[in-house]
Amino acid sequence: MIPKSHPRYESLMTREQIVEGVEKGITSIHGLIAQGRGEAFDYLLGEKTTKSALNAEKVAAAVLLLAKKPVISVNGNVAALVPEDIINLGNTVNAPLEVNLFHRTEERVNKIIEHLRSLGAKNLCTKSDALIPCLEHERGKVDSDGIFSADVVLVPLEDGDRCKALADMGKTVIAIDLNPLSRTAQCATITIVDNITRAIPNISGFAEKLKNTNNSELQRLVKDFGNKKNLANALDEIAGYLASRPS
Repeated sequence: MIPKSHPRYESLMTREQIVEGVEKGITSIHGLIAQGRGEAFDYLLGEKTTKSALNAEKVAAAVLLLAKKPVISVNGNVAALVPEDIINLGNTVNAPLEVNLFHRTEERVNKIIEHLRSLGAKNLCTKSDALIPCLEHERGKVDSDGIFSADVVLVPLEDGDRCKALADMGKTVIAIDLNPLSRTAQCATITIVDNITRAIPNISGFAEKLKNTNNSELQRLVKDFGNKKNLANALDEIAGYLASRPS
């Protein structure tokens, strides 16, 4: 039992969620490594949502609301860490959820689908009848009515080659990645440099506020955004936080 007074309470509880996901069979053991890597970068942000991340989250909400066919990709870590939040976001922006795994087995896919359904998810893409071009591993298997034909794809906790492949298909790719220098961050249309446990609720909050906004205003938000500048701002924020730390 981890006491709430522990200075690392939230971080330790997040680790426990990943471990529980592994025990349930929805998260790959490799997800523990990914979680640790992301957590290291979160330290560099001061474990808080930065100004640039908040702006990217608002723009992401606008893009999802403007999309004709948005889809949210879900992997094992997402299913373990933010299942209710990702379901809520999907409902808010009318985007189905699609399970997509690098360490894929049909058993894991089905367990994640059932996990999401048990929490109230109804809009799910469950086929794997199409292939992303130039992607030879298991993440290339997608639903022809889901990720394959989407115009906007939200890909939390992404691997870079799929992000690039989706962008090469002409899709708008929204990525959540704590490392602003990663291949994913560099290839995405919109990169949110934030912890997924903060990012998904933030995007949902913005989507709720913006859903009755006219399209021209949403389009203005998107037009004013540049991902290169966004990533530069994220790096500046990291440098500023480190410089503010006591020597």
